[in-house]
Amino acid sequence: MTKDCQRLTLPEGIYGILGEKFSLGRSNSEVARQMVDNGIAVLQYREKLTDNRKSVLEMYRECEEIRRITADAGVMFIINDYADIALMVGADGIHQGQDDLPIRQVRKIAPDMILGCSTHSPDQAKQAVLDGADYIGVGPIFTTQTKDDVCDAVGLEYLEYIVHNQTIPFVAIGGIKRNNIAQVVQRGAKTVCLVTEIIGAEDIGRRIAEIRKIMEQSTA
Repeated sequence: MTKDCQRLTLPEGIYGILGEKFSLGRSNSEVARQMVDNGIAVLQYREKLTDNRKSVLEMYRECEEIRRITADAGVMFIINDYADIALMVGADGIHQGQDDLPIRQVRKIAPDMILGCSTHSPDQAKQAVLDGADYIGVGPIFTTQTKDDVCDAVGLEYLEYIVHNQTIPFVAIGGIKRNNIAQVVQRGAKTVCLVTEIIGAEDIGRRIAEIRKIMEQSTA
């Protein structure tokens, strides 16, 4: 199958990421339902074995439920790292980091799925394109504590480089909050990921509405 045949493309808007560690005691499924009910464009399941005591089987069952929630809402569902779970539950895509399975190899087992790759430098972005990624993560734009193994913030300069030098779809990610998202959108990001700013909010629906308003005002 050719790349432009049937695979989905990364939509514009809010790219949400699940992680119970930051969800104020709420389950991933509960948070997922609130997020899709309030119009996010993409939802990624990102649980690390070091962050929780869930077994792989428990994560699989959780992803089954989240797949149903996202499918009913027509929201793209992407699973981080676990290509096997993504295939088994019928997710729309798989996202890999720089230390995860190579995109070229994942493509062999998931030819029809949208594949994303985290990048932190121009060289990594170029390699992701060569490897056949459908979209890239650009960041961390600002300092973030949502991942233990995260690299230093790459700043807005890397974002600007991607906007002016690459045509591949991308999501800006890392430390993005209500107080700095305008800077990200004004520099050309059309898909933006916020993690704790959404899943750590008491009122997720209200928070998403606030973020969407800022994004709309920043592109006006």
